Amino acid sequence: MLDRVRGFLRRPVGEQPGKTGNPSLSRKQVGTRGEKLALQHLKKRGYRVLRTNFRCRQGEIDIIAEKAGMLIFVEVRTKTGSGFISPEESVTRGKVERLVSLAGIYLQTLDGPTPPWRIDVVAVELGPGSKVLRLEHIENATG
Repeated sequence: MLDRVRGFLRRPVGEQPGKTGNPSLSRKQVGTRGEKLALQHLKKRGYRVLRTNFRCRQGEIDIIAEKAGMLIFVEVRTKTGSGFISPEESVTRGKVERLVSLAGIYLQTLDGPTPPWRIDVVAVELGPGSKVLRLEHIENATG
């Protein structure tokens, strides 16, 4: 019994069973899995991925894509296990404001006129074994 407790305590916090609702995945691994699934989903639907994990001092945009002349900033939310809120419900007003600000920062890096743009959310729910239970793409989620 004591060996099991010691093994549990030696794990990094994000890898402790139950922390992500999936004892085999750390929080970072869950996020990475969700982003990969979102990328596959977008590419299948004709989106051209321009950039992933755009970072600046103010934060990060998970995916920047383009389709039909529209620039799309994508927030990916991934969840495992059962919880009280869905992945898309975890996008708070503060997060939306930060995404709009980050989009503005990215747009300033572009040459020429500002293209039309929007913010989408891709919500991913994973079950046991990282099986996809649900993937939903919400276009213009903040508008």
